[in-house]
Amino acid sequence: MYPILWLFNTLIGIYSFLLIAFVVLSLLINFNIVNARQPLVSAIGEFLYRITEPVLAPVRRRLPDLGPIDISPVVVLLGLQFLQITVNYYARAF
Repeated sequence: MYPILWLFNTLIGIYSFLLIAFVVLSLLINFNIVNARQPLVSAIGEFLYRITEPVLAPVRRRLPDLGPIDISPVVVLLGLQFLQITVNYYARAF
């Protein structure tokens, strides 16, 4: 059971890191610190977008419109942490 729990925790950690990287990169692009036309930045941004958008899009549809503020990554990170803590709690109970 513990190898499966380790794999689950590792995958949650990696996805959380990718989600935070997506948020940071989008902020850097929006504040013109990083040029999105650079091939490396564009490739990394496209990869992070394709990895995170399937999870963020349904959350965005359910959240109220807050104008330019997007809190969907925060909601997803909280949901991932809740899921991780819940699975760990019940997995260790057995």
